[in-house]
Amino acid sequence: MRKTQILFGYMPEKQYLCCEDIKYSYMLRRKMEKEIENHFRDSDKVMVLEGARQTGKSYIIRHTCKRLFKNYVEINLADDKQSDHIFDSVNSVKDFYLQLGAFAGKKLGDKSDTVIFLDEIQEYPRLISMLKQLREDGRYSYIASGSLLGITLRRDTFIPIGSISIKEMYPLDFEEFLMANGVSDDVLEHIREQYRKREPLNEALHKTMMTFFRNYLLVGGLPDSVNTYLSSQNMTKVRELQRDIRLLYTDDAARYEQSKKLLIRRIYEMIPSQMGNKKKRMVFKDIEDNKNRRFSDYIDEFDYLIDSGIALDVRAITNPKFPLVESVSKNLLKLYMNDVGLLTSVLYGPNINAILSEQRSVNLGSVYESVVAQELKAHGHRLFYYDSKKNGEVDFLIDDYDTLNVLPIEVKSGKDYSVHRSLTHFLETKDFGVENAIVLCNDREVRVEEGITYLPIYYSMCI
Repeated sequence: MRKTQILFGYMPEKQYLCCEDIKYSYMLRRKMEKEIENHFRDSDKVMVLEGARQTGKSYIIRHTCKRLFKNYVEINLADDKQSDHIFDSVNSVKDFYLQLGAFAGKKLGDKSDTVIFLDEIQEYPRLISMLKQLREDGRYSYIASGSLLGITLRRDTFIPIGSISIKEMYPLDFEEFLMANGVSDDVLEHIREQYRKREPLNEALHKTMMTFFRNYLLVGGLPDSVNTYLSSQNMTKVRELQRDIRLLYTDDAARYEQSKKLLIRRIYEMIPSQMGNKKKRMVFKDIEDNKNRRFSDYIDEFDYLIDSGIALDVRAITNPKFPLVESVSKNLLKLYMNDVGLLTSVLYGPNINAILSEQRSVNLGSVYESVVAQELKAHGHRLFYYDSKKNGEVDFLIDDYDTLNVLPIEVKSGKDYSVHRSLTHFLETKDFGVENAIVLCNDREVRVEEGITYLPIYYSMCI
């Protein structure tokens, strides 16, 4: 019988090895660690960390909380639901404390020195609702996380607004990938400073960053993939792991959406091929080979893929005005996989030269767009794109809160990066009132021409 995993202990010194279920070879520095630390210092709410599976949620919570608290208790509610069902009968705060005390016993102190980590909390939605009472009682500190938690939170679960702080966890962004590869903080700050000044890196550092960037396109940012790459330098092993993660994502769809599982799988598996189309957006008639199908026929399936975190949505805008969310089109969208490594594993399999050697026969446009979507999303941007039957498309639009305007971003993987008719027309449309744009490309030089700033692709880590 599989037993409920309840971990507790005292760990005053820094530890760099993960315990039990995740075997990391390296300690990956994640920006979320600082967010968790700041949360416990500045807020009395319960942090709830959501995101796709395999993004490192449980690990970073475990690592950070063991460093911050004398007493650490971890309850894996997925294990409990599959075996002991201890928390299945918990209907009140009193019930919860009785079960907690039975396991943790003398390891429980008070709010200042004891943290309770409720992992996979989506397995018992009523515990999400109970977080308000646990917070108000103030006996201990709490933090929670879950895979597919986004779906649970958007259903009929009572969300204790005002008592929880929801954060999203993504795969390692490019800056975190550089950290994992040993790039120093001084170098990272130099890159950020050059971006702020709109100046290029020197030739040697540019070549180094482009090498890291191409490796990132292959490896992606899922922690297990990054650690496998760092420990073995074996892309065959990385590709095998990425294949298993893709299968895990589709298996999750079968578990949580029985009536729609085949359509969810179909749409997820279509993402790489749809990105190969000229417009790169989802073609609804292709999902079931039915020309009468519309966006409205698949709302639940799209919501699942987006809310579970395994796909990133980019919504269409025809009349771009700040804030963009007020102008979004309801029936046009692009979907990107949540990790660029998963995408390249589908497109190129074990052939790494398609990316490393920049073969002219290979169009990396969809790959570059994916990595930029992943970067922007990880940095907190909502994603939109410009769509016009007459004037074409612009890859991304984001809100520029400094200027209270819209910032268009075009992504170019080839040498013709200065050719962008749609972007040029976008800026020339006076009704939009947009005067500045960014083109991300492979070139080292930074220059501004007619309101368009040309930046090297790796500067996407700074946007």
